[in-house]
Amino acid sequence: MSACNNDLKDIQNLNKKQLYPTGEADSINVVYTDSAKIKAEMYAVKMLDYAKAKYPFNRFPNGIKVTVYDSNKTKNYIVAKQATVHNKTGIINLVGDVKITSHDGKVMQTQQLYFDQKNNWFFTEHYFKVTDKNKSFFDGLGVDFDQNFRIVNAQQNRAELKDINNESL
Repeated sequence: MSACNNDLKDIQNLNKKQLYPTGEADSINVVYTDSAKIKAEMYAVKMLDYAKAKYPFNRFPNGIKVTVYDSNKTKNYIVAKQATVHNKTGIINLVGDVKITSHDGKVMQTQQLYFDQKNNWFFTEHYFKVTDKNKSFFDGLGVDFDQNFRIVNAQQNRAELKDINNESL
């Protein structure tokens, strides 16, 4: 009976469409500019380009590192083990030990994070944790926020604030 099962799996696999990249690049280093100002720099070991797919995308299977510059030219860093950029929607899917480190020492960690490039908005339904230099933290399940961390909407969360005086609350 196991031979029949193997034959059935082979037949089912024949019906699956194989998706092959139309391009492949190693050691990618891209600088994003707007009005002659550097907005971000991206580095990846490998990029697979699926430009001919029905919904084109680029995949970074071996990790991605991004440095984002804000209007004050301060640097914020994003790293992930994998990333997929969906070209038509402008959504970036960051997966695996995703970490954002802000210029002022805040660190956000999660296993998956989406970034909507058109709206400059991050979101996840996964567990996340944000810590600062004082070891204060904010964590929970599900959060969305703007690229400047000024607007944050958390779904299920808790926090512990340390070294905070009443004047700053």
